[in-house]
Amino acid sequence: MSTQLYSDLLPGGAHWSAIIRRGQSLRISDIDGGANVALLAYAASEKTERLNLPDTLKCQHTARLGAGHCLYSDMGHVLLCIVEDTLGWHDAIGGVSNAAEVLTQFGAGDFQDLRNGFHRNGQDNLLVEIGKWGLGPRDLAMNVNFFSKVVADDAGRFAFVTPHSRAGDSVELVAPMDTLVVLTAIQHPLDSSTAYAPKPVKLSVSRVDDLDAAISLCRTSRAENARGLELTARLAL
Repeated sequence: MSTQLYSDLLPGGAHWSAIIRRGQSLRISDIDGGANVALLAYAASEKTERLNLPDTLKCQHTARLGAGHCLYSDMGHVLLCIVEDTLGWHDAIGGVSNAAEVLTQFGAGDFQDLRNGFHRNGQDNLLVEIGKWGLGPRDLAMNVNFFSKVVADDAGRFAFVTPHSRAGDSVELVAPMDTLVVLTAIQHPLDSSTAYAPKPVKLSVSRVDDLDAAISLCRTSRAENARGLELTARLAL
């Protein structure tokens, strides 16, 4: 059980950040279908500690993320637990778009011509958002792309799978430590669409009634996660 603290609509192309406290959850919901949400995470008390996706994937023996997986920091702490997920596959290898890629794919779309509909890119959006917390380019790391699926063939070529996320699909993250979450609702860099049309998502932050129960799926999914969550719990002692 949980108690909702607040909810918000994140428009397509926008960015957002907040500290999700230990024992709180963040639910991200795809409103129209076809969303992509690029997410970074940092330890709220020491922001040089940040999401480490290579370690996250290696220690859980996976190349994709879903319910039961943890997002690890470079200090071995669990920043976020994926406790619910309607898709079963979220991309952890595709990265984010930059300004040059967006210009090549979608053409010119500057503020002078399009006002608030101007073409944004994932890298700049994340930089703007982490800048609010005193962070900069050196603090960017590999990001998760929620609601997107990327597969590799036998030759190692990546392919963006569409359609994947549908209207109403969601993912819920629980924080076992105070975690700064930074995200942007922007098209995946491997999405081959030539129309600039990032999709909106709904954000809901809640307080969970029983943290141990809320993260039990992650704790029991792998022995590595049990150890990681035990290490993380010591931060609250």
